[in-house]
Amino acid sequence: MAKTVTVDTLRRMKTDGEKITALTAYDHSFAHLVDKAGVDVVLVGDSLGMVFRGEENTLNVTVEDVAYHTRAVKNGISRAFLVADMPFLSFQISEEETLQNAGTLIREGAQAVKLEGASKQVLLFTERLIETGVPVMGHVGLTPQSIHQLGGFKIQGKQLETAKKITRQAIDLQNAGAFAVVLECIPADLAGEITSILRIPTIGIGAGPDCDGQILVINDLLGLTSGFRPKFVKQYVDLGDIVEKAIKEYVSETQNGVFPNDSQTYKRSETGQKILVNRKERGE
Repeated sequence: MAKTVTVDTLRRMKTDGEKITALTAYDHSFAHLVDKAGVDVVLVGDSLGMVFRGEENTLNVTVEDVAYHTRAVKNGISRAFLVADMPFLSFQISEEETLQNAGTLIREGAQAVKLEGASKQVLLFTERLIETGVPVMGHVGLTPQSIHQLGGFKIQGKQLETAKKITRQAIDLQNAGAFAVVLECIPADLAGEITSILRIPTIGIGAGPDCDGQILVINDLLGLTSGFRPKFVKQYVDLGDIVEKAIKEYVSETQNGVFPNDSQTYKRSETGQKILVNRKERGE
């Protein structure tokens, strides 16, 4: 059996030039499959608001939501390193609330938490979490919790000024003690430069091939999302089409009396004897 992935494992993988694989998961069934397939990092992302609940963004997701899904995912994995997202306003208000909310996710089974952004407050809270014993993954570039401020889901770091800012943020997160940083929707050459500068692993999503690892939303990978699909997503199978065909077959067989057949039906040990019910028992 493969060894359990830890923070030290991920650091070693960067040093050795071994690519890190990461995927989101939101329930036990998919978590088990992701873990069994050999993925290194499983993220219970606040993306659940969009892919699991069909919302326009991640802003309505709560700590309780992430905690619920973290518990389910934890029960499905035995090898992968489990990270839980700190949702919007769970770490921006106060140090006390940040520690409490992170503690909730850790108690539900997360081995680390992910914070978006790199403001002075986020850096301070990152340090405090690490002092408390909670590993922290950073996240810069496109940060979905700041979607209104950014003006939509747009590529970040295309201009020199913003590229420098993102680079500085990644370095600051490293210096604050983050064990890894997600780089989302930034130019590939910028992601490559940041990766070469940092001592900690970079996990890319829409950030090109030169990051130390990659992450995708599992629903996108499997073809289970509808509507807009970002350029950086590779759909490995159209599971949505497969599922729809299977459900249509079930509906047809049920309507036509094909399902269930004898092989899907239980029988009594004593046959030929009917149960007699009088009119009163029938409620007539």
